Amino acid sequence: MSKIIETKGKCRPNQTKFSFGGTSAIITILGLIIGLDGTANPKVAIIGGILVIALADNISDSLGIHIFQESECVDKKDVWLSTFTNFFTRLFVSLSFVALIVLLPMSVAVPCSIIWGMGLLAAISYMIARGRGLNPYPAILEHFSIAIAVIIASEFAGKWLVKRF
Repeated sequence: MSKIIETKGKCRPNQTKFSFGGTSAIITILGLIIGLDGTANPKVAIIGGILVIALADNISDSLGIHIFQESECVDKKDVWLSTFTNFFTRLFVSLSFVALIVLLPMSVAVPCSIIWGMGLLAAISYMIARGRGLNPYPAILEHFSIAIAVIIASEFAGKWLVKRF
């Protein structure tokens, strides 16, 4: 059986099965979109980058979760459920960003991606905090701060990359 840390109420195991994958995909893809937006052909670079993340990085993270849970002696059924839930959550989140980039002009797709990503991050943060019986707003603020730091760092890295090469 999965071990669950309790704080002011019970965590919901089902939330943990999608929260890591969703959060990881959102923050990674927002960083990629912001970082590659200034390149010569951002649409192709971003879509290609997201698809690589949706497959290679996703499989890597899912395997990491799988092995971690095996090392924690989590029930085999729960290990596989977490592995697949993480994989498909990340895949669907990734594809939602691809849809925005494909369907919208870049000048609209980038801000829409930020709004979409932050909205998803807020929803995940809210559900987890409420599931733990906590005020969701500090959690949302904390997670937004991390996402914004990634966005800012990616913006600087992207600008440096374009200037350098």
